[in-house]
Formats: sequence, C-alpha cells, structure tokens
Amino acid sequence: MKTITKILVANRGEIALRIMKTARKMGIATVAVYSEVDREAPHVLYADEAVCLGPAPSSESYLVMDKLVAAAHDTGADAIHPGYGFLSENATFAQRLADENLIFIGPGIKAITVMGSKLAAKEAVSDYDIPMVPGTDEAITDIPAAKKLAAGIGYPILVKASAGGGGKGMRVVEQESEFIEQMERAISEAESSFGDGAVFIEKYVTSPRHIEIQVLADQHGNTVHLFERECSIQRRHQKVVEEAPSAVLTPELRAEMGAAAVRVAQACDYEGAGTVEFLLEGNKHFYFLEMNTRLQVEHPVTEMITGIDLVEQQIRVARGEKLSFSQEDLTIHGHALELRVYAEDPMDNFLPSVGNLETYIRPEGEGIRVDDGFEQGMDIPIYYDPMLAKLITYGHTRKEAIEKMKVAISDYKIKGPKTTLPFGAFVCNHEAFLSGDFDTHFVKKYFTPESIEESGAKEKEVAAKVALKLYLENKAVLKENIKENSEWSNSRV
Repeated sequence: MKTITKILVANRGEIALRIMKTARKMGIATVAVYSEVDREAPHVLYADEAVCLGPAPSSESYLVMDKLVAAAHDTGADAIHPGYGFLSENATFAQRLADENLIFIGPGIKAITVMGSKLAAKEAVSDYDIPMVPGTDEAITDIPAAKKLAAGIGYPILVKASAGGGGKGMRVVEQESEFIEQMERAISEAESSFGDGAVFIEKYVTSPRHIEIQVLADQHGNTVHLFERECSIQRRHQKVVEEAPSAVLTPELRAEMGAAAVRVAQACDYEGAGTVEFLLEGNKHFYFLEMNTRLQVEHPVTEMITGIDLVEQQIRVARGEKLSFSQEDLTIHGHALELRVYAEDPMDNFLPSVGNLETYIRPEGEGIRVDDGFEQGMDIPIYYDPMLAKLITYGHTRKEAIEKMKVAISDYKIKGPKTTLPFGAFVCNHEAFLSGDFDTHFVKKYFTPESIEESGAKEKEVAAKVALKLYLENKAVLKENIKENSEWSNSRV
C-alpha cells in the first residue's frame, strides 16, 4: 500500500475543483497550480496550497512538466492527478513522475502508450474477440495502394489520425474521386495537431450512436464496468449532451458491450478509471472505437446512476487498494443527463464567445448538480477550452431527468457570453431526443439557429397558455368563494 497525503492537481477549472473536493472528503491535502490569468480562479482559492506556473498560454504553464514536478516537490505532494486534457494521456509525463518517485493517479505507462495510438489499440485488442470496424491495421504510407484498399472496403470511408482525438485529423470520403484530397488534408491536420501524420482508413458507419463504457480496474487483476453512457449528441465530433444509461440498450446488449470493454482494459493491463468507446449500428451491432485512458468529462452521469465516486476510486487504486465491489454488486439506479455549458454561440456555428460573466447564477434543487470553475464577475480566458460548467440532472426515470434538465436550464442565469444553454433546451424538447431515436448526426439533421428561435417561441407560447389556464381557474375559484361568502360581502356595504 502506498501513502497519499497530498495531491497536486495538474489542471484547472471545474475538473481541478472536482478532484479537490473528493480529496478533501478523503482527508487528503491538495495543491493547485495556476497560470497568471487563473490567479483568482475558484480551484486556486479552494486548495490548501497554490503554485503559479507562469504565463497564460498552456505551453508556458499547465503543459510544462518541469514546473509541475518542481511544484510537487516544493510543496511535498506525493501524488499528481492530471484530470483530463493537458497531460492526462501523456506517457512521457507518467514516466517522468515515476522517475521522480511521484504517484501518477492514472493508468500505467503501457496502457497510455498502447491506447494513445488508435492503430496500436486495434492491434492490442485483436486477440480479445472485440468487434472492429472493417479497415486497415497499419498506417497509410502508400496513398495509391490505400486507394485500392478503400475501394475494397467500400465507400463512404473514414480517414483517421492514429494519434487523433476530438475530431481532428478525421475526414469522411464519400467517393473515390475525393480520396487523395481528403487523405492529404487528414495527414496535414494530424501533423499540425499531434506532430504525427500517421493515418488509417476504416469503413464509415453512416448512422451510428456513440456509446461508451466506463471501466475501473485495480492493481490486483480485478476489472469491472460501470455501464454505459450515451454520447451521440455532438457538434464537430465533440460531445455536448450525454446521458446514462442509453435509451436503446437492452440488458443483453449492455452486458455484451460491458464484457467487451472489460476485455479491452485487460488487453493493456489497465489500472484505474478509463473509458472504452464504441460505435453502435442499428441498435445491435457495435464496434470498438478507442479507449480514453483518463477520467472523462461526462463521468458525473455514471456517478449519479451508480453512487460511486470515480475520483475516489482513482485515488484508492493509485494507493494500491483492491476494488471493494465486484461486477455483481453494481446496478443502475435511475437516469442522469449532462449538458456541457460552453461559452459558445449556437446561433453562430458554436463559435467561442468569451467575455465577462456579468451574471452567473447556478440552478439549485434536488437532482441538480453543477460542476464548474467560475464565479460571477470573472472573465473567461481565451487561452483554454471554453467550457464553463457541466450541468447534470438526475431522476428516477429518463423523462424525469429530462424535465429537471429543462427547469435547470431555465434557472441557469448567465449574462455576458453566449452559451450552449439554448441548444440544451432545444435538444431536451426535440422529439427525436425524447423518443430516443437519434444518432451522432442529430445536429446535422435537426439543428439550425432558426430552430432554437422556434423552440423558444413555442416554449413561451406554452408558458403563456399555462399561465392563462391557471389565471382562469383561480378566477373561477375566486368567484365561487365570493358567492359562498355573499353575506359577509353584503355586510360590508
């Protein structure tokens, strides 16, 4: 057993604050790191200690390994939690911490390395009976030869960066005449985004759902899955609305996908919390997509339906503890939704909308959770991801969780930047989402700026009708009361 008495959180914003809250609950001290622009951020004020890393750009602060290691040693931290993004999936960083006798609260170096390359990941799981999308097993080096392979796979195909993520280095090729142009663009984007131009091709699943399975493994060979998250509501291949469980998985399919996710984790000797992503076609055929070797942004919905604190489990695993539960102990309770509240303008192609938070009032109530890292009056830095908060709602049923989300969106008051709150309301009121009949093309199929305006107008119309109905009902009751008390009324004349 390893001892963890102080954790340096190598991140910022809501995830840094989220990690610190669990650490405090466990009696573990925390160290915040921050850039000059984040000096007054909530995660800095909440931590037991704080260290400035340098100027605002992440390349001069949050991504500088030497500064993070020095901060850990200077404050006496014995472990580092990377959160997500930044250095969370960087094998070099994990190795550096091991060399410095610092505990990395995350998976082993092998898992990060293997799953950090989509090609290496496909090779690693090939012997574990994992369904795979038809495609190439090696990086493309000969474009004319790749063109012949693409014809064999059948169009449309997807060109993907091996080291990619977040939709970068990814191109859909609808027909053969577009192949070379799209291939060259994907390689160029992969090189500029990841410093690695390796790409591969696979069959493009035209109308998939994006389903991911949360896994948890200890250092003693025990691995479980904590069911699925539905992540199909996306813009630019990045998730905006997530929920757990999925509205379409049967118990049999859930068990099958969960077992496959466990095998993926075992294929790379995984430790800690991780997520295995699948494409689901036709609500029954699923294919391995990739594994994220870190905590996911959307982890709260899993926590809500299982009652398990995933950050706590990460820390316990890092200390060498065995999982205190087995697969048979885990069950799904209720339903949870998450809306990523980005400082983006959905009326303008979701472009960033930074500025000052003139008004920032969180929604409150039973079944409503807000994970954020901002306060009213703060400026939103232009240097980082524009996510302001994660708005999570929980209900006994999917319908109840959706209704709570509608109320929470309405009660969330943000003035200054444009946000994705109106988009969240649009999703929660759309018939395709309500019925569960949607896929990753939801935005492309249904969303336009005008649709938000129409949705808002309909909401106002419904609200007006409800108000009128209540007014007429109250008026009728008032008249009846006056009749019943006419003697009293007459006595006043």
